[in-house]
Amino acid sequence: MRKIAVIGAGVTGITTAYALMNRGFEVTVFDRNRYAAMETSFANGGQLSASNAEVWTQWSTILKGMKWMFSPGAPLLVNPKPSWHKYSWMAEFMASIPQYRRNTIETVRLAIAAREHLKENARREGFAFDCEQRGILHVYDNKKDYDHATKVNALLAEGGLEREAVTPDDMRAIDPAMSGDLYGGYYTKSDFTGDIHSYSRELGNACARRGVRFEYGSSVETLDHSDDGVRIGWTARGVRQQTEFDGIVMCAGVGSRGLAAKLGDRVNIYPVKGYSITVNLNDDDSRAAAPWVSLLDDKAKVVTSRLGPDRLRIAGTAEFNGYNKDIRDDRIAPLVKWCETLFPGVCTEHAVPWAGLRPMMPNMMPKVGAGKKSGVFYNTGHGHLGWTLSAATAEIVADTVLASAEAKAGKFVPVAVQKAA
Repeated sequence: MRKIAVIGAGVTGITTAYALMNRGFEVTVFDRNRYAAMETSFANGGQLSASNAEVWTQWSTILKGMKWMFSPGAPLLVNPKPSWHKYSWMAEFMASIPQYRRNTIETVRLAIAAREHLKENARREGFAFDCEQRGILHVYDNKKDYDHATKVNALLAEGGLEREAVTPDDMRAIDPAMSGDLYGGYYTKSDFTGDIHSYSRELGNACARRGVRFEYGSSVETLDHSDDGVRIGWTARGVRQQTEFDGIVMCAGVGSRGLAAKLGDRVNIYPVKGYSITVNLNDDDSRAAAPWVSLLDDKAKVVTSRLGPDRLRIAGTAEFNGYNKDIRDDRIAPLVKWCETLFPGVCTEHAVPWAGLRPMMPNMMPKVGAGKKSGVFYNTGHGHLGWTLSAATAEIVADTVLASAEAKAGKFVPVAVQKAA
C-alpha cells in the first residue's frame, strides 16, 4: 500500500495528507474547490480549545432545541420540516447521551494531543497563522451557568486539562477590554487561537513542495473498490478522469456520508450550520477596544478570536437545516449585537458574514480509522472541533494506514518502510 488518496482539502484533509507524507506514502488530495480550506475550514471561530471539549449529548441540549425552535436568533435552531436523516440522526444523538462523560473526557485528551502536533507542523515548515497564545476565557453572567461549568471542569481535569476559576476582577485583569455584567469565569491558559484558513493553506503549500499532488477543482463521483485498491473517478474542468489507488482516506466533511455509502460504510454525519463575522478593525479606537484574549460565552454560544491586530472573529450558533448554506441575516444579527453590547468601542461597520456546515456525528466523536473494506479509512465528522482535533486525528489515521500497509508488506511497501529495510 503505497499510493494513498485523501478526499477533502479542509484542515482535516491537509493535516492527514501531511501525516501520511511524513510516513513515506505517495499522497494525492482531491477537493472540489479551487483552493484549500474554502468551506468549513474557511472562517470558523479560530479557537484551539480543549476547554470547549464538552460534548453536546445531554438532555438539556434537546430541551433547548425544543424551546428555541421558533426563535430565529436563538443559539440553537432546528428547522422542524420533516427529514428522515435529521430525525434519525437526532434519535442516535439521544441514544449517545449515556456516553456523555466518557466522550467528553476522550475529546479533552485528543484536543491536548492535537495542540503540540499543530504547533510543531507550523514550526517545522516555518509559517505563521495569526496564532495568539493568550488562553481562552469562558465567561458567565449568572450562577446557574457558572455552577454547570464547575461540574464540567471536573471532567476536563480528568482528561488532563488545567482550567482555573476566575472572578470578574480577574477577568478584567486578563483582558482590560472586558465589560458588562460578569458573574465569574474559567480561564484556560494553555488554549490558543489562530486562522484556520491560513494554517490549512500554508500546510498545504508545504505538502506540495514535498511532493503531495493536489487535484483542486475536482469533483469525486465514483469510488470502485477491489482487492487491489480503490479506483476514483472524478471530473475536473469538464474532463472525466480515473486513477487507481492502494488506499483512500475520507476527509470530505459533510460530503463524507454520501461518499462512504459508495464504499459500503455508514458514516452518519449531519451538517450543522455555524455562522461567523470577521470584524475588520480599521481604526485605532476599534483595535484598542477589541479583546485580545479569546472568549467563549457559554450562554450565548459565541466565541471570539483576535486574528492579528486588524481582525476580530466572532462565531457561534448551531442550525439544523440540512445542506443549506444560505447566510441568514437573523442569524448574523445576534453576533453583531453581541459584539456591540460587550465591546461598544468596536466599530462593526465592516463585519464580513460567513456560514459553514460542521460535519457532526450523533455521538459528537469523529470517525477515525478503518472502514469495512481493505484500504478504506476515515478521518471525518469532527463537528465544531475540527480545528481543535484534526492534528491529532490525522496522526492516528496515518498510523492506522501505515499499520495496514505493514501487514500487507509482501504486496505493497510504503517508501518509509523500504528505506528502513
